[in-house]
Amino acid sequence: MKINAALTPAKLQRKVARVFDLAGRKIRALDAAWDPTKGTPVFTVKGRYTSRGWTEWTQGFQFGMAFLHFDATGDTGMLRLGREKTVKFMASHVSHTGVHDHGFNNVSTYGNLRRLMLEGKIPFNPDELNFTEIALKASGAVQAARYAPTAYRQPWSPVAGAPGVTPSGYVYSFNGPQSLFADTIRSMRSLVVAHQLGHVLMGEGDKPVNLLHRAVEHAATTARFNVFFGQGRDSYDVRGRVAHESIFNRNDGQFRCPSSQQGYSPFTTWTRGAAWIICGYAEQLEFLDTVKGSALDAVGGRRAVTDLLLETARATSDYYIDGYSAKDGVPYWDSMALNSHKLGDYSKKNADPFNPHEPVDSSAAAIAAQGFIRLGLWLDGKGQKAAGKKYFQAGLTIADTLFAEPYLSTDPKHQGLLLHSVYHRPNGWDYVPKGRKVPCGESSMWGDYHALELALLLQRLAQGNYYTFF
Repeated sequence: MKINAALTPAKLQRKVARVFDLAGRKIRALDAAWDPTKGTPVFTVKGRYTSRGWTEWTQGFQFGMAFLHFDATGDTGMLRLGREKTVKFMASHVSHTGVHDHGFNNVSTYGNLRRLMLEGKIPFNPDELNFTEIALKASGAVQAARYAPTAYRQPWSPVAGAPGVTPSGYVYSFNGPQSLFADTIRSMRSLVVAHQLGHVLMGEGDKPVNLLHRAVEHAATTARFNVFFGQGRDSYDVRGRVAHESIFNRNDGQFRCPSSQQGYSPFTTWTRGAAWIICGYAEQLEFLDTVKGSALDAVGGRRAVTDLLLETARATSDYYIDGYSAKDGVPYWDSMALNSHKLGDYSKKNADPFNPHEPVDSSAAAIAAQGFIRLGLWLDGKGQKAAGKKYFQAGLTIADTLFAEPYLSTDPKHQGLLLHSVYHRPNGWDYVPKGRKVPCGESSMWGDYHALELALLLQRLAQGNYYTFF
């Protein structure tokens, strides 16, 4: 990836304004056209959103986009849309025990609404604040209850000689208790937001489960088994490589093998899975700064947790930037899929969404870009200026690419905002246009949401502000 060191958030504001202008039209058009009885919009086919997938994991993105748009533009119609649809449709997601997606659905809706109130963007309403907070408390606890222990009881760190965190359990995926997904790290914000609100998960015998500790435990297990650090773990141990899924023997809690639901193989990197890691660990670093050191003593202490989060974020970020991204910052859907060799050295040229060999995934780029910016600013704040600048400028470079054609959807008939997103290449769910050999030209709810979240972050930075959910 060729990082543009000259970019600033201010220089990107014309593009950011265009993103919000287009997003406003598309949010309203989709809301007017969508029949809720068909389920949740997931990704587009021929420019129209359709519902297909395993679970209703994208509804929070649909309504969360309205809150983000209001935040950026002050459009009260968007605030009204987000509020009404959250009240009408999101309650079942709060109590959903069968998914690993609470951070996606509930923090993007109830969390955004609460954040807007606490930031003074909307009038303070104690009843509405209580409404959002009880939803976030319940969501964090319900998500934390989806838990499987491992057999591991010794502290571990990706940093040689550093104190470690014990990878003793995880929040399991919808595949079942044997399955740990890379994606779920971003749902840990549902646990830590609930912890901030003073909540716990109550277990058998009225035993309280600390939600912060469970989130840290999940982060440690994910880093230990889903992320590689170039330490000779197996024949394909490249620093920063990510396995989408880890499989555990539920009889004894032992790790058995890497796997992949949506990537090409367990030994390549599905790039959206890596993007969830990049964004999720950077965001957890931000959260860690709000936590008293004593609150972390039971999970290894502040240094151990910080080392874990930071090295995981940096390793996966470095591999994205130097390992598999195209020159303009957009990755193909997998680091080494079947026909990747036919692309030549794609890291030396801009990504080509219309190539005949393998699709790009713009949604992975949008998710990772936000992670790079957050990681860069965190490092800068700790005095690591050079490292911080690298990641920060990488995030800006990706935004500069995504917020223009051919990635920004300007066709008013197309319901998506960010083009060339891929959902499930192995299952063949993505639409391949006539005359093409691979998917292209379509959008996804998560891609659109994270493009808008990235745009809002850049708008805030240009104004000298920032935002987190913590």
